[in-house]
Amino acid sequence: MTVIVNPFAGSGFTLAEMTAAIQQLPNRYGRVGELGLFASEPISQRTVVIESVDGELRLLPSVQPGAPATVGTSEQRTLRSFVVPHIPHNDVILPAEVQGVRGFGAAANEDPLVTVMTRKLARMRAKHAQTLEYMRVNALLGVTKDGAGQTIYDWHAEFGIARAQFDFTFGGNEDIITRCTQVARHIEEHLKGETMSGIHALVSPEFFDALVKHKSVKDAYAFHQGTAGANPLRDDVRRGFRFGSIVFEEYFGTVTLANGTTERLIPAREGVAFPLGTLDTFRTYFAPANLMEAVGTYGQELYAYQVPRQDGSGIDIYTQSNPLPIVKRPALTVRLFSSNGW
Repeated sequence: MTVIVNPFAGSGFTLAEMTAAIQQLPNRYGRVGELGLFASEPISQRTVVIESVDGELRLLPSVQPGAPATVGTSEQRTLRSFVVPHIPHNDVILPAEVQGVRGFGAAANEDPLVTVMTRKLARMRAKHAQTLEYMRVNALLGVTKDGAGQTIYDWHAEFGIARAQFDFTFGGNEDIITRCTQVARHIEEHLKGETMSGIHALVSPEFFDALVKHKSVKDAYAFHQGTAGANPLRDDVRRGFRFGSIVFEEYFGTVTLANGTTERLIPAREGVAFPLGTLDTFRTYFAPANLMEAVGTYGQELYAYQVPRQDGSGIDIYTQSNPLPIVKRPALTVRLFSSNGW
């Protein structure tokens, strides 16, 4: 029998090395990832304690039993503990995938097992990246969902925070720029010491079409014939169109959930507006892996390791991520919708 040598065993890659390898692979984040909203922050526990003070969510540090506690303020606050979602994803390399098969794009003398392993890791990383994008978009909408589309936490309900939302009545005679100003003023009012560089909105194709076709928008650009700046009456501005205080962008991201159904990241005829350039409003907390080797360490975005099967029938590949994207100031993310005009 031909023995398949596992180059990742023995003196090969450890958990730390494989984790570093999968994190170095190209990460094809979606649009929210590209915007750089949710900075990564590692934590050392698998649960987080969050307090709400005047509508702001704050993460509290863990301390050793008997150590001095953090000191609260006299403000009315709500304190809750939450488990960080655990997202494992596994695969396997079978002999049939390696034996007698040269790796795709590999040189004649290149080990096909290395090629197959790298390709599997790349696909697994892509699935984790898509899941993280899904969780981050839903965080903008005020909820934490898992890959099956089930709501784990509704942050507005958990802390009794009213969801900010504005109705763009495209079917009426409303001046849309006035509504944009109202959204901007709401965000500016609730910054509470935060800073921002501008306001961005990701909206569904239906919302975007209704916006650029609205009379007030058409009137604003009817006599705009210059070449400076995009004109929605002439140009394709779906990747970013400033009107009033907001840059509107069409976002038609979709994901396939664990049950096989497809879900749009931004609901039809809706959108979400949020500030850019903030310092401490958007975070993704990463907890340590559910592994003995990760005990007492700070979490990483992704973990990967492999275990050869004892009977030589394959090599199991294990990956996991433990993310909790959260918006610390929920009032700064605004739901946009239209009650008419469709």
